[in-house]
This record gives sequence, structure tokens and C-alpha cells, in this order.
Amino acid sequence: MIEALISLVITTTLLFGSPGPATMALAATGATFGFRLGTPFLYGILCGLVIAIFGTAVGLAALFANFSGLRLIAQFLGTLYITYLAFKIATAPVINGEDLAAINAPRFRDGFILNLVNVKAYAAFIAIFSQFLLPFNQAIAGYLSTGIVCIIIATVVDIIWLWFGSAISPLFSKPREARILRITFAVLMLAAVAAVLF
Repeated sequence: MIEALISLVITTTLLFGSPGPATMALAATGATFGFRLGTPFLYGILCGLVIAIFGTAVGLAALFANFSGLRLIAQFLGTLYITYLAFKIATAPVINGEDLAAINAPRFRDGFILNLVNVKAYAAFIAIFSQFLLPFNQAIAGYLSTGIVCIIIATVVDIIWLWFGSAISPLFSKPREARILRITFAVLMLAAVAAVLF
């Protein structure tokens, strides 16, 4: 059991810690709006991840395998929404007032929808549940315990990405530099989507 847990922790950390649409969006949000204003977005991402875990565990992987058109539709919708978020971050006004920043910061809903349509999350859980499921006598216990470990690790990793973004934001305090940072993160988000798709 210990070896299986260690393998699961390492794999989950690599899968969810690597740059992807959600992690790039968190870093961009932290850099643009700060850690505190980015926390509702973080909570939304984590709640969307719980739905992705549940959906994968109850057979979304089989549904996508049998109906490839559904997977393509999900990928298309996910790409559209992530593109919208990237545009929102890249074009956010460069402002100093916290009240104005709060109006423009991504919300819980944005994070929730992002991970709900994030194909990378489903692909990661398909890999985890098919190869790194914790060995319990009852299948439901294996899925539940594996899902809990994944959520704990994803929470830590996502907090680190949001903090990283907010930590580097003072380096880009001037309007021109701030715009370059936001556009860079937006491009990285789109590149992460392209990497997942292709």
C-alpha cells in the first residue's frame, strides 16, 4: 500500500504540477490580481476538479471512448472557454486600485467552468484511475481514497501556482511590463491547451 501511495503522489504531483491550462490561469491570475483576489478562482478550479474526478470515476472515460464525438465537443468547448479566460487576463486593465481589480478578477464560476471543461484534468484522472488506483478490496474505497489524495495534492500545487504568480507581480509593476506579463501568461495558457490537444 505504501509503495502504491508513493507512486500515486509522485504521479499526481507531476501531472497537476506541470504547466497546463489551469495552472497557467492560476499563475496569471496571481500575477494580475494578487493572491487574495485570486482565491475565489482557485476555489472554483478545485471544485471543478472534484467534478472531473467524480465524472471520470463513474465512467466518463468509457463514454468518451465509445462516443469520440463527445470528446471532440468537450475539447472544443474547453478550448473556447480557456481562450476566453486568456483574453480576459491579457486585456485586463492595468490598475492599482484594489476595488477596480476585484471587479475584473476571475471569479469562482470562471475557475469552476475552466476545470469542468479542462480535457487535461480528465485525461490525467483516466491515467491515474487506470494505473495508480490505490489497492483496496472494495473498488469504491480505491476510487474514493485515490480521489482524496489527488484533491489534496492538486490543492497544494494550485496554491503554489497562484502564489508564484502573485510573488512575481511586483517585478512587473509598470503598466507596460504588466501588459507584457499578462499577454505572456495568456499565450502560455493557449500553448498549454495546444499541447494537450496535439
